[in-house]
Parts: sequence; structure tokens; C-alpha cells
Amino acid sequence: MPIVTVQMLEGRTEEQKRELCDKVTQAVSESVGAPAEGIWVVIEEMKKENFAKVGKRISDQ
Repeated sequence: MPIVTVQMLEGRTEEQKRELCDKVTQAVSESVGAPAEGIWVVIEEMKKENFAKVGKRISDQ
């Protein structure tokens, strides 16, 4: 039972997240031969004020 965790900044639509889950499931199924029914996708959304790149918070840019 593969479990895939996707971390990303918040702000994607429900449709974008559905498509992400579908495509990740397909990719994992095809690459490791796992049945789609046994693949879990976990989306962890981060608030922009809790994420920084090159020392600058994303929310401050």
C-alpha cells in the first residue's frame, strides 16, 4: 500500500487537487505496479506565512 505525501502552498482549487491525486495515483500505479485501490495520496497544505525561500517568507513577497 503506497502512501504518497504532497506538500504544497495553500491556494489550489478543489479541482486542481482532484487532478493531482488522480495523476499521482496513476503514476505510482504504473511505476511500481500497485493497484490504484491501494494507493493513498495525502495533501499537506502550508500557509504562505509559514514557508520561506531564500530567507524570505512567501507571504511577504
